[in-house]
Amino acid sequence: MAALIDTINSILVSGENKHILAAIKGLRNGIVYGAKIRFPHALVMTFLFKRGPPMTMIQDILSATYQHSRNLGMFVLIYKGLTSSLSWGESKSHQIHHFLSAFCAGFVIFGKYNKVNEQINLYLLSRVIYGIAKLLVSKGIIPTPQTDVFPWFAAIMWGLTLWLFEYDRKCLQPSLTSSMTYIYKDSDKWDSLRNFLIHNK
Repeated sequence: MAALIDTINSILVSGENKHILAAIKGLRNGIVYGAKIRFPHALVMTFLFKRGPPMTMIQDILSATYQHSRNLGMFVLIYKGLTSSLSWGESKSHQIHHFLSAFCAGFVIFGKYNKVNEQINLYLLSRVIYGIAKLLVSKGIIPTPQTDVFPWFAAIMWGLTLWLFEYDRKCLQPSLTSSMTYIYKDSDKWDSLRNFLIHNK
């Protein structure tokens, strides 16, 4: 057994097949990270906002965790595999390799509509838009703002969010709608001190 472990260790540190091993390790890291992120989120959201038999709720939590961790792990595996293939025989990969690899992996893994993929894609959308705006400023493509724009950014986001919630909430993501209903609508209902302070009516 010790000899087998030594052989595996020597393969891992030899540098041969590094791209393949990096893709496998990326698969592992994606699975672990996805589970760490999704399990507590699914646990909290399920027990706060869903009702039903306990076993069904537990199955929902485990299903969302599995889906998130599997998708993230498979995305990393495909992305790293494609990036290595595109830069085969070259000393380094190019920017277009990373874009094309992620484009293809994103289409295959995160292109199928389900609630988990929707949440992940929306999470990325907001950060990518924010990042591109900062990139355009840093490259001088758009001028550096002379005043603090963050308050305006916050004001516009919150204004649009509450406007959509009040007038066309079906356009919003269900988990956001549930959260906002709890905060903004359930706070309009009470008939005693108990359900005013301790729990909702």
